[in-house]
Order: sequence, then structure tokens, then C-alpha cells
Amino acid sequence: MLTLLAVNVILSIGGSVVILNIIPKFRDMFVKAHLSGVDLNKINKPEIPEAAGVISSCIFLIVMFIFIPFPFSKHFFNKEWGFPHQEFVQFIAALLSICCMVLLGFADDVLNLKWRHKLLLPTVASLPLLMVYYTNFNSTTIIIPKPLRFLLGHDLDLSALYYVYMGMLAVFCTNAINIYAGVNGLEVGQSAVIAGSLILFNVIELNGDCWSNHLFSLYFMIPFFFTSLSLYQFNKYPARVFVGDTFCYFSGMTVAVVAILGHFSKTALLFFIPQIANFVFSLPQLFHLFPCPRHRLPRLNQKTGYLDPSVFQFKDKSLSTLGRLVLKTYQLLGLVKVEQAEKDGELFQSTNCTLINLALQLTGPKHEKNLAASLIILQVIIPSVMLSIQLCQVLQRRQLFSKQKATVLHQQKLYHFQKQNHLKK
Repeated sequence: MLTLLAVNVILSIGGSVVILNIIPKFRDMFVKAHLSGVDLNKINKPEIPEAAGVISSCIFLIVMFIFIPFPFSKHFFNKEWGFPHQEFVQFIAALLSICCMVLLGFADDVLNLKWRHKLLLPTVASLPLLMVYYTNFNSTTIIIPKPLRFLLGHDLDLSALYYVYMGMLAVFCTNAINIYAGVNGLEVGQSAVIAGSLILFNVIELNGDCWSNHLFSLYFMIPFFFTSLSLYQFNKYPARVFVGDTFCYFSGMTVAVVAILGHFSKTALLFFIPQIANFVFSLPQLFHLFPCPRHRLPRLNQKTGYLDPSVFQFKDKSLSTLGRLVLKTYQLLGLVKVEQAEKDGELFQSTNCTLINLALQLTGPKHEKNLAASLIILQVIIPSVMLSIQLCQVLQRRQLFSKQKATVLHQQKLYHFQKQNHLKK
């Protein structure tokens, strides 16, 4: 196990170094191919190469392709053990789903697809994954959280609904990272933090009963973490490249793959709490209860150089009854700031419903670099709490196991002692 992980880490570091050297050479090529965008939060509005996520995702896939023989090498040399075809197919199907998502993400960057396509594409890309899960496992029973067990029992078989849930997980992971963006470094930063958190979670669980699932997850998460770190060096403030939808789709699908095939999909969602909060907060705009501008990223104040929350304008009569109710609720909770856009007019404006704009509204204007750092720190804090709880549970299980083992040994010694006394008599 340690040897395989060491090989994986070495290959991952190699891929990371390659990315650091390749991206500067491809920047001009992307601009010439018109794969570029304007950095709206800079005073001079520089033109930045876009879709650079395709580089890191391709290097990730190359690293994984090179790594494929290593987990199965012992079966090549000792044919008496038999070849683990199920594990091999699972490995290949995971790479196939990720590869499909990279292709579809790059198509989105080039063709600028509509939102309905962005919801459909991850579902299609997850089909190979779901088919392998069906043929290899087909386990659709979930363990009910302790607070709800008095209502639903210890476990519940969801049957076909479990596959619907996994398909929706793939859609959520890819799009949640995509909509939680707008400042330099945030897309890659949050993905690297999630990957690092999952690596620590899997390492903690390697001594458990499901160690093989967590080892499988590490094979994917370690290369993803290192390649994301290299890409982050070019995407952090001031960004020299934009990662594009390619990286967002690729990162979301990679996490979804290891969560589904590693059998910890519910746990993985705990590391997505900021993304879940941003998604739920954004729902009124995503479902057009409020106007939804194409770009909801913060706006630059030319005088101060700081970012202010971006806004959307509306007329009160143009909103539906439900829209007015939700907006009023958000306003009462302090989640949005609503004010008149014109004096003595019917036009109003409200801050956009994203976690980034909410952070600016609560803390005041920030420099883009400081804002991105604050949001990434938030992303670090939540998994740290989850991992601390997980580590405490593991230690408690070990203590309980040690006590049970000590009790069994004591009972065995007592039995042998009583047996010897009985034979003497």
C-alpha cells in the first residue's frame, strides 16, 4: 500500500512540475485561438487566456494513465492470484467519466453552452460510472444519521432512487464549483482545499474495514491535489490565466467519482458546505424569481481599487408574488441589500445572491486578493471541524476495540485459570 501511494505521489509531483512549465508556453497560443477573456475586476482590464483548466486536467489524466499498471502489477507477475477485473473496470470507468467531463467542459468554454446543457452534460458523463456501480456493487442501502433513526430506523433501501441521487451528485459537484466563482483563484483554491480534506479523510479511514475504497480515492485525489496546486499558482491574484468551465467540470466530476465509488458520497457533501450554501442562496436567481445577470461577480470601485457587491435592478411589479416574498425574506435576514436605483422612481436594485457578494456586504469592501483569501480560509475551517470530529470518532472506535480486546483476553485467562484449577481438583 505505502509503495503504491509513494509511486502515486512521485508521479503527481512530476505532473505538477510539468504544469508549471507548460502553462507559460501555452498562454499566447490560447490568446491567438481567441480563448481569452477580460479580467473585469482590474483597472486596466487585461486580456487573460481562458480555459487553462484543460492543461491541468490533461496532465492529471496522463498521470493516471501512467499509474494504471502499478495497482495491478502483482497480478501480472503472479497469475495464480487471478486478475481483479471488477477493480480494473472500476478504475477505467472512473477515468472515462472524468475524461468525458473534461471534453464537455472544454466544449462549453469554446461554444458557450446554455444552462440546460450544463445540467445535462454531467448526467451523461456519469452514466459509465453508474453502470459500473450497478454491476460491481448495486448497494442502494444508506445508513440513517443518528438523530433521524427514531423515525426511519438504522438504514433505508432507496433502490432506484439511489442512482438518481448519485446522478444528481455529479451534476451538483460540477455546477456548484462553477457558480461559486468570480474572484482570482477561488475556483482552484476551493477545489484544492476539498481535495486536501478528502486526502486527510481517506488517510484517517485507511485502518478501517473499507480501506480499499479509501485507497482507491487516494489514487485520484493525490494527483488532483498536486495538479490543482500548480494551476493555482497561475490563477491566484493577479491571475495570469483563467481556468474556465473545463476545470470546474473536471474538478467536480473527479470528486463525485471518488465519492460514489469510494462509498462516502454523504460524507463528501460535508466538505461542500460553502458550495451548498452558495447554491441554495442563489436558487431564486437561478430559477429566475429575481433577474439573474450573466456576471454576478463583485464590481470594482475604480476610485478605491476595492470590490463592492454587484447588483441587479428590478421593478417591484415585475416580480412574482413568490419572488417578492423571497426577496423580502432575504432582506429581513440581512442577506441582501435592497435600495432605490432612482430617486422618486419605480426602479430598485438589490445585491446579487451569491456567497461572495454576501461576504462583501457583511464585511465591507475588500481588495480582491484579501476577499479570495477569506473565502478560501472559510473553505478550510469547515473541513477542519469535520475532520476533527472524524478523528475523534476513529480514536473512540480504537479505544472501544482495545477495551473489547482486553476484556476478551481477560476472559480467556480467567477461563484457562478455572480450567487448570478444575484439572488439579
